[in-house]
Amino acid sequence: MTPLVVALNLALCFAGFAALALSLDRHHRDALAGRVPPGRVLPMRLAGWGLLALSLAGAVAWEGWNFGPVQWIGALTGAALLVVLVLSYRPAWLRPAALLALPLGLALVPAILLG
Repeated sequence: MTPLVVALNLALCFAGFAALALSLDRHHRDALAGRVPPGRVLPMRLAGWGLLALSLAGAVAWEGWNFGPVQWIGALTGAALLVVLVLSYRPAWLRPAALLALPLGLALVPAILLG
């Protein structure tokens, strides 16, 4: 288990769960002080599920089918906990944290490929 792959999975899962949470009216209202625009719900949900699927693909690609799904489930759990904590205590930080997690996670890909 490489720490870089774990960090990549955690970042992608966090961004995916944040997108899914912000596609819901209640969380969007808490984080951004307004309702979700109707045309933005589907793209946010697709982005969220796509990021979760991408993190599974990355875990399986780098760790194999023996350990990849186990690592992915751990990343899902950790990312979901982080999203819940941010939504509970500082909901306004969710969007900036997700927008930061996504490029940071993708920036780890070259380091993983070279390492």
